[in-house]
Amino acid sequence: MDAMNERPVPSVLTGMKRGVRHRCPNCGEGKLYSRYLKVEFDCEACGHHLAAYPADDGPAYFTILIVGHLFVAPLLLFPFIWQASPWLVAPLTILPLAALTLMLLPRVKGAVIGALWANGLRKAEDAPGG
Repeated sequence: MDAMNERPVPSVLTGMKRGVRHRCPNCGEGKLYSRYLKVEFDCEACGHHLAAYPADDGPAYFTILIVGHLFVAPLLLFPFIWQASPWLVAPLTILPLAALTLMLLPRVKGAVIGALWANGLRKAEDAPGG
């Protein structure tokens, strides 16, 4: 293989860090999203095809896993959850839970896209020879 054609192996951690910051995993400069969770078609800075990475349901599952372990499980250890009125407990838990979930979801999706980029996993129709 020619040295000019060799691409340096991208770091998964680098791709994930760029994704968490809502930046293109390829260059770290361009925006990853055009709206809340809508991935830009191409990077405005380097032209990399961002829509080729199939994040699918992974970010939602990872977000549920993170929120469940960091928020819900510890919350069940507090006695007020079991002793207070459900009319008090529901809004005091559901509102922060929803806010945390909505805050984490685009960051987790960015990290998943960054990991897909680093591993070279693309949609089948966009892959070379596919």
